[in-house]
Amino acid sequence: IESGIIYPIGVDMLHQASGRWKLGLLLALVTAACWATLPVALKMSLSVLDPMTLTWFRFAFAAVFMGLWLLGKRRLSAFGALQPKQWRWLLLATVLLIGNYIGYLLGVKYTSPGNAQLLIQLAPLLMALGGVFIFRDRFVWGQWLGLLIIVLGLGLFFRDQFAGGLVTGHNYLLGSAIVGAAALSWAAYALMQKQLLLKLSSQHILAVIYVFSALLLWPFAHPSALLNLDALHWALLLYCALNTLVAYGAFAEAMEHWQASRVSAVLATTPMLCLGVVAVVHALWPEAVASEHVGVLGFTGAALVVAGSALSSLLGQNKQEKQA
Repeated sequence: IESGIIYPIGVDMLHQASGRWKLGLLLALVTAACWATLPVALKMSLSVLDPMTLTWFRFAFAAVFMGLWLLGKRRLSAFGALQPKQWRWLLLATVLLIGNYIGYLLGVKYTSPGNAQLLIQLAPLLMALGGVFIFRDRFVWGQWLGLLIIVLGLGLFFRDQFAGGLVTGHNYLLGSAIVGAAALSWAAYALMQKQLLLKLSSQHILAVIYVFSALLLWPFAHPSALLNLDALHWALLLYCALNTLVAYGAFAEAMEHWQASRVSAVLATTPMLCLGVVAVVHALWPEAVASEHVGVLGFTGAALVVAGSALSSLLGQNKQEKQA
């Protein structure tokens, strides 16, 4: 999944957190920090690499890492039990996740890291809505309220950008539309992954998807461009590649030690953290990343997006956690 969205755990049995909430909080903050800084690293990497090459490298890096990890754990035998239908599902899930990665990256390129981070918050709610209609999941009143607050917050944020004359040409709208499509693509991927979890673990699913993605993107990538990178851009590229692995590793461990709703509420602050990261990087290195130019109305909208995401997480999962 791409930066800053909450990853669904598609299991039927309810999990009991260990109760080590301080460790859970620390790990949740590590995840939020990874997702808040990733858009800035992507934006800077796009100055020397095209989106296809950058995404291909991230998938290839993750494929090698996950493949070696599963090999070391001797867990590759699970793939032998898959039927052709499940392999087709995995291929479709791969296309959807590629759409999410490329779409988010183009959104960062055409708009700004903060704007992309805000819009991508639609992904978990679109996934939840899909669960209502496809898996007959229950969508409680708090989640509906959270959705309305998020829509209101996004409206205020966009109003601030347009009213301040900060949006020029069609790039902003195009980038925003692409991020919205990326959020929809991830939601469809997440719902498909939930079904695939009946046959494979999340680690196996991601390993296959990473391999398929690297192979599918290879013809469109330009690996030779990596030879022209300087030390700084190599560091940024490796950070982008490692970010997802570290973020999801910390996220999984945070869910092990703390309630899911509490972890999700912490992660909901990612858009505001991203705006802060952009401000700091711009102050220290003005030519690297442009400032966001967010006014009072825009910050109000961003705060509402955070509040809506947190509300949906806390009220949407609280009942399940009480039953755990």
